[in-house]
Amino acid sequence: MAPGYFCSIQEGGKDIAKSDDTRINDEITGTTCRLIGVDGSQLGLFGIRDAQRVADEQGLDLVEIAPNANPPVCRVMDYGKFKYQQAMKAKQARKNQSKVEVKEMKFRPKIDVGDYETKKGHVLRFLKKGARVKVTIMFRGREMAHPEQGLNVLERLSEDLKQYATVESAPKLEGRNMLMLLAPIKGAFDNEASEAEANE
Repeated sequence: MAPGYFCSIQEGGKDIAKSDDTRINDEITGTTCRLIGVDGSQLGLFGIRDAQRVADEQGLDLVEIAPNANPPVCRVMDYGKFKYQQAMKAKQARKNQSKVEVKEMKFRPKIDVGDYETKKGHVLRFLKKGARVKVTIMFRGREMAHPEQGLNVLERLSEDLKQYATVESAPKLEGRNMLMLLAPIKGAFDNEASEAEANE
């Protein structure tokens, strides 16, 4: 069957939409297959009709999972349930992906100590919430002649936050801005939380 072709498969009296090119049941064209049981156990080599009979006896589907193997590998499974679980996993992965925010914090190359500490605190707060932080150094006028000043600020920040963040994207100059991307280190704030609880 051509990839992307939509057909309807009867399963347990219900129609399930099948939109991929996985072959199941009567669509499998080979003569023999290596059969895997519903529990994942290797059942050995079977003729396709015998393999189909094994699946039918359990009220399940015969699904070709490795068509290019020699012989092809088929598995006994509930195909409708399998597709549903795959769809839910993909949905969860997308959900988790969209949760990763990228916040931005802007610095000037000649930032004073007070401003630096305040902005560093904001960056730390973003990291604590699991967000990645794009740190931007904005150059104006003649400041462009001294990009090393901006680089010093970024290097100082990454050094100050090294126990909480990794530099995901090293400092680079783009037009009048210098950018660096910080990503939170997993578990870096756990000790801090447990210490706070201990002090209460």
